[in-house]
Amino acid sequence: MPSPRTFLVTLFILIAGHSHSIHASEDGALLYAQNCAVCHGNHGNGGVGVPLALPDFQYAVTDRFLELSIRHGRPGRIMPAFNQLSDKQVKAIVKHIRSWAPGKPISFPTITVEGDPAKGKVLYQQNCAACHGTNGEGGKGTGVTFSRPRGLPIIAPALNNSGFLAAASDQLIKATLMNGREGTPMVSFLKQGLSEKDINNIVSYVRSFENQLSANPVPRENELAHTITYESDYSVEETVAAIKLAATGKNFRVIRIQNLDNGFVEENKEDDRKVIIYFCNFEMVNDALLIDPRAGMFLPCRVTVVEKDGKVSVHAINPKWLSYLFNNAELNRLCSEMLQTYISIIEEATL
Repeated sequence: MPSPRTFLVTLFILIAGHSHSIHASEDGALLYAQNCAVCHGNHGNGGVGVPLALPDFQYAVTDRFLELSIRHGRPGRIMPAFNQLSDKQVKAIVKHIRSWAPGKPISFPTITVEGDPAKGKVLYQQNCAACHGTNGEGGKGTGVTFSRPRGLPIIAPALNNSGFLAAASDQLIKATLMNGREGTPMVSFLKQGLSEKDINNIVSYVRSFENQLSANPVPRENELAHTITYESDYSVEETVAAIKLAATGKNFRVIRIQNLDNGFVEENKEDDRKVIIYFCNFEMVNDALLIDPRAGMFLPCRVTVVEKDGKVSVHAINPKWLSYLFNNAELNRLCSEMLQTYISIIEEATL
C-alpha cells in the first residue's frame, strides 16, 4: 500500500499534468503538453488558466514575462512554479506559445510609468476592484466552471501576487489597461473614458502592491506534516465506534466504513485490523468545491484505524497540505478549520 505522501504526490502530478523529469526533451510542444495544456488548453485556448493564444495577450506580453511566469508561477493562485524545468526547456515552451502569435514578433519598449498611486487607488477601486479584488487579490475560484460564473471565461488574475509583479513590467500593465484584452472581460479603459494620466496612476498603484503583498501565502512543504497520527489505548472496534460518535457530534454524517485493503485483496480476505471511516459535512464540502473543485479528490473526509504489533493507531491526511498541493491560498482557512476538526474528533475518540 503506498504511503499517503506517495499517493498524494502522484495524484497531484496526474491532476496538474506536470512532468518532473529533468531529462525531458526540449521539444516545446511536448513540454507544453506535459506541463501547461491541462490548464491553458492544448492550443492555448484557456480553461483554468488564461487563454495564451489570444492575439491581445500575445501582443501585450514579452518573452520575459512568459519565462518569469513559468519560473515563478503565481504563489497561492493555482499556477505553480516550474522549478524542475531548465532554462532551455522554459524557452522552448515560450517559443511554442509564440507559435500561436499572429503576424511578426513584437518589439516592446522598456518604460517606467510615473504616476500618483494615491489617485490610482481611487481609480482602481472604481474600475478594477470588482474583478481583481479590493486589494488586488484576484477573482475567486480556480477557473474551473464549477467555481466561477458560467458566463465568465476566465478568473481575473491577482495583481498583488509576487509572481505577477516579478514578471509584469509597467509597460505590460499599462498596455493592458489602455488596450484591453478582446475575448476576456478586460476592456480598454481608454475607451471607457479614462485618460492616459489616469491609467499611469493606476499602474503606479498596482506597482505599489510590491510593498504590501498578500499576507496569506501557501505554506511550504517542509513546514507541514503530511499526516496526523494518534495512538489509541482501545481496540480497533472500540476506536472505530468512538470516531463515529465523535464525528457525528461535530455535525458530520458517517458515510461508510470499510477495510483499508478492500479492493486490493480477494473478497473476504480483508484485514479487519485496518479500517477506514468516511464521514462528511455537506456544507463544508460545498464550500470546498466552490473554492477549488479539485478538493473533491480528497472528499469525503476519512480517518484510518490500524492495529500493528498489538498497538492501535489513528491516521488522517493533514488537510493543510491541500493548500500546498493545490497552490490555492483560498483553501487555507477551510483547511485550517478542517485540521482542527480532525484533531478534535481523533482526540475525543482516543483520550
